Amino acid sequence: MSSSTIAIAIATAGRRDILAQTISVLDRQIRGADELLVCPARPEDVDMQGLSLYRGTVQVVQGSIGSSHQRNAMVAASSADIMVFFDDDFLPAANYLEEVERLFAMDPLIMVATGHMIEDGAQGAGLEFHEALEILETDEFAGSPAVEPIFNGYGCNMAIRMAPVRRFGVCFDEDLPLYAWLEDLDFSRQLAAHGKIVRASQLRGVHMGTKKAGRSPGKRLGYSQVANRIHIHRKGNMSRYQAWDGIVRNFAANLAKSARPEPWVDRRGRLLGNFLAFKDLLTGRINPKKILDM
Repeated sequence: MSSSTIAIAIATAGRRDILAQTISVLDRQIRGADELLVCPARPEDVDMQGLSLYRGTVQVVQGSIGSSHQRNAMVAASSADIMVFFDDDFLPAANYLEEVERLFAMDPLIMVATGHMIEDGAQGAGLEFHEALEILETDEFAGSPAVEPIFNGYGCNMAIRMAPVRRFGVCFDEDLPLYAWLEDLDFSRQLAAHGKIVRASQLRGVHMGTKKAGRSPGKRLGYSQVANRIHIHRKGNMSRYQAWDGIVRNFAANLAKSARPEPWVDRRGRLLGNFLAFKDLLTGRINPKKILDM
């Protein structure tokens, strides 16, 4: 195995207590991080006393509000060879970083690697910390590691080879503001020009998918579901079919479920955001940054 340095990078907003719980789990890594960077949207989003309990070195990085801005600030602040982005509500298996180091050493063409979700609370009502921890601790991975090509990494757990990022000036698109819907896809496709984007079954974890705070309100997210895809397509990082397939699927789900929405999803707000984006698309005024005025 190589002697690569690894940084964990966490962008966080409005989840002070959840962040503290997640960092307590990071202390369990068999192969510890060389750097732990946390970039809060606001200073009060970080419990500094809780951070002091982490056994390694923690750097709180200042950045502008927005996932892309915060991630770019951590990229600029790090000297690590590999950066692993975790959401503030993602709990990795204890061997996650160990497996990342092994994977990147085995194949120098891997640019981005995302892991296997044992369970993803973002697809439902979300998981409480104790539920996610129990799922993580009872997971038994007995199979052989499987590495397969994918179109893009999943931002809640995404390992990045930093040399090409620095060499080619790859960055998260700051024209995708706030929650920055699909910034992970756009970033992955920039790096795809230089190597492989993969999913590795040996990189395992549980995504709590917390609904209580940190995500964009329904109308903003609904607008982003359309505007961000159009923006990424126009950059050349998503085909026309991929853009419209995603737009139609999101719109259809919001429309079908708006009459009886899930308690944890603002379907009517998303649907309104979709319609506002369609109107702006027809009038030539669509812009992801318009959510800043909503």
